[in-house]
Amino acid sequence: MKDVAVILINYNTSKFTLECVSTVVEMTSEDISYEIIVVDNNSELSDYKNLKENFPEAGNISLYRSDLNTGFGGGNMFGAQFANAKYCLFLNNDAMLQNDCLSILYSFMEDKPGVGVSTAQNYNEHNELVPSFDHNKGLRRLLFGRSFLENRDSKKYPKRKHEYANPLEVNWVNGAFLFFKSEAFEKIGGFDTNIFLYWEEMDLCHRLREHGYSSVLVPEAKILHYQGVSIGSSKPIDKEAYISYLYVLRKNHSYFKYLLIRVYLVLVILLKPKKWYLLSVLLKPNPSEASLKHKQQIRTLHAN
Repeated sequence: MKDVAVILINYNTSKFTLECVSTVVEMTSEDISYEIIVVDNNSELSDYKNLKENFPEAGNISLYRSDLNTGFGGGNMFGAQFANAKYCLFLNNDAMLQNDCLSILYSFMEDKPGVGVSTAQNYNEHNELVPSFDHNKGLRRLLFGRSFLENRDSKKYPKRKHEYANPLEVNWVNGAFLFFKSEAFEKIGGFDTNIFLYWEEMDLCHRLREHGYSSVLVPEAKILHYQGVSIGSSKPIDKEAYISYLYVLRKNHSYFKYLLIRVYLVLVILLKPKKWYLLSVLLKPNPSEASLKHKQQIRTLHAN
């Protein structure tokens, strides 16, 4: 069994995937035993070929390809089946290690049995601080905003844009870097593969709390995170974010709270004509039926 299994997904961004793998190899101490598992989530043939042709040849680095794009959670669960380690790091392929994150978080988690998942401090390509955690997106956050909550109760709602020096317990951590105690990950059942994209970390950390685990930012570990490289921005992606958010709400909270938030969101969107395309999701009895998950098709290498 390894100390850490690093799992990352490639989807039409092989250049970033190869760089990400390289930073893990370069930054990780020889004192840590690790394996890297790369899942190609049914990329275009040209991108997969570039990944495969330039993939490092090492016994602890492996590449698998899925014949179906199963989304973020599905792709990570596909990779998790090959992992055999005490800790699992689910790492975005556009997140580059800036120091020995694996050793830092391994040491931290070894001394903290109650911590289920931890994350590194995020910086963008300009070395500017990027929020690495968030607060539960409930009615209070929707009505008053993050800044109001942080100024009113900084203990419960720590400032997201503050650069911390010491570990900080938070509501949920950034999904670009999820360093799990494998035992905790297995106990909660891993990623919910009904979620195709977005809000997975809010769901994961909620379930960890239900099992007595906390989520922590460990700022000593640092990563450079290129924002949204593998996903981009489009109306279908915007819709998917709302679909996932509503699903997580309905799953983890009361129906009354879920209904209140849906009504609030509809009223807010009605005031923003440029966002009216989102109403097709918000007014649908079961928004998950419109997920991109249902539009994916099996595509084998032979078919390409």
